[in-house]
Amino acid sequence: MSAEGSPTPPERLSGLSDRLKERVGRPLFDADEESGVRALLRRGPLGAGVGNSAKTLLPRQLRMFPFTSPTWPGSVPREQDRSTLEVNYDTEWARDPWARAIRRALTEGLMRPGVGMLASPQVHGTDRIDGIEGPVIFAANHMSHLDTFLLLSTVPSRFRKKIVVAAGADYFFDTRVKAVLSALVIAAIPIERRKVSRTSSDRAIEVLRDGWSLVIFPEGGRSPDGWAGDFKPGAAFLSTRTDVPVIPVHLEGTGRILPKGKNLPTRGSTTVTFGFPLRPQGGEDPRRMSERIEAAIAELADEEANGWWTARRHAARGETPLLQGPAIKSWRKEWLRSDAEKRHEPTKRSWP
Repeated sequence: MSAEGSPTPPERLSGLSDRLKERVGRPLFDADEESGVRALLRRGPLGAGVGNSAKTLLPRQLRMFPFTSPTWPGSVPREQDRSTLEVNYDTEWARDPWARAIRRALTEGLMRPGVGMLASPQVHGTDRIDGIEGPVIFAANHMSHLDTFLLLSTVPSRFRKKIVVAAGADYFFDTRVKAVLSALVIAAIPIERRKVSRTSSDRAIEVLRDGWSLVIFPEGGRSPDGWAGDFKPGAAFLSTRTDVPVIPVHLEGTGRILPKGKNLPTRGSTTVTFGFPLRPQGGEDPRRMSERIEAAIAELADEEANGWWTARRHAARGETPLLQGPAIKSWRKEWLRSDAEKRHEPTKRSWP
């Protein structure tokens, strides 16, 4: 008995064992097992200061499945729990004030100076969105991982305070470390790229309705060859559901600095061109609005390549070059793309 007169844990175990013996007709533990349990109970609560030795003191029946977790075969790699990763990862914490303060410091102290030194961005068209306050949807072409940092660094400061990035759930949120860093550094939210996901769309709609602007790349991935891919109607769908305007943006030059498949960037120059805001027209289908967004970005690309006046003439005649390039053989498209890239290379001056 304890000092207070109550039975000690070994005494309670003995009484329980006797009652079970009367009920089932045989003892629950053999003599060695019962002595092991008594020794464990005398040393205090399970796990308190006994370490791994506690497991060896447990009865043999309680050291086996199903009383313990099944063992994992050493030759089989463990998979991460996907129930809280990818599209299911909760990023709400990254929009709390403390996370916003950290991200603001990273953006102003590291991201913007770094992008300035690496990409030397020239920004055009900000006057077209002077009267627009958030939230908005920035829809841009996509050629490089640098696109996100370039756009976050060059949007007007009134949008930088509350802006999130729609990022591929299968790429940026496939591991715990990548998910945390993506959410904290660029305020990324996971978007399902392989199929239509109500979880993704509901999360993006909620963020927009909470007053946050959104960066989205309608192609759904980076260009492998410098030409744009097919535009998906995600940006248009969100705009029609929330009545938030879409600002088309054309990014030029990031594919030369950090193209898909390369890990190390090279210094270069870039151009960011903002277009006029596009709003959903009454009863407009998202696919129709998506076509308008793609056409607006194509006109911005033409403006960057040939000048504002020529781009306006092409648009009036319906002759704006497609972002996907001309319908010709792939080798000819590659030749056209490399020829265009050469025009952006700095001219080398010979002495004197």
